[in-house]
Amino acid sequence: MTSHLCGQQSIEVLNVIKPAKIKGLGVVFTSHTLPHVLEVTDRITMLRLGEVVADRPTPDFTGDTLLKQITGLA
Repeated sequence: MTSHLCGQQSIEVLNVIKPAKIKGLGVVFTSHTLPHVLEVTDRITMLRLGEVVADRPTPDFTGDTLLKQITGLA
């Protein structure tokens, strides 16, 4: 989660996740920062009120479709 980090710290976290991803390691990344989510994930599972509302490969999403899923307007 990067929401409480300053800009440089967020970049550092992302720079740790990217090599882990390349090595095939699993990483659970929780964030409300949609550009970060789209940048470092292969798959997105989205929860709303404790229920899975979306679970698809990242390329199936755009910033707009993520926002619609988050708000329940999809």
